[in-house]
Amino acid sequence: MRRSWRLPRRTDKALTDLAHMFNPDIRGWIGYFGSYHKSALYPVFQHLNLTLSWWAMRKYKRFKGHRRRAEHWLGRIARRQPTLFAHWQLLGVRPTAG
Repeated sequence: MRRSWRLPRRTDKALTDLAHMFNPDIRGWIGYFGSYHKSALYPVFQHLNLTLSWWAMRKYKRFKGHRRRAEHWLGRIARRQPTLFAHWQLLGVRPTAG
């Protein structure tokens, strides 16, 4: 994940917009690094899922101060739409759903 993305600060975007913006980079990482060290990608994409929950905490008032609640919300979306983000689809690194 890149710092220049400033993902948690992009509260003006919807989750689908974020997926369209970042999926080409994610697919590129999976294609390049996945052929050598696929297991090294798992912590990176777990951190990306955590950052997506931080984004949800900033965007939606009901998640402010409730990281676990935001992670579970994101996990439910990952169950309904497993092809939304490339790392959810290709590697199966999804957030936990409660």
